[in-house]
Amino acid sequence: MTVKTMPLTELTDSAIRLLCREIGVVNTARFIQQFSSGYGNYTAERDQMIGDLSVDEIVAEIQRMHSDPR
Repeated sequence: MTVKTMPLTELTDSAIRLLCREIGVVNTARFIQQFSSGYGNYTAERDQMIGDLSVDEIVAEIQRMHSDPR
């Protein structure tokens, strides 16, 4: 049996479409995610964004952002 080799982009597209059809978009995303270790440094990024803010201060900022019609 001879199988024609596809370009990787075509193979990837075909596989993702097949997975989406068979197991749904959410489960396809979960399946693909297990092969990625991610990137960046979550702890450093979180500290840069949040710093020493308390939970109450973060909640107040979120509430302010939702009530501010900018």
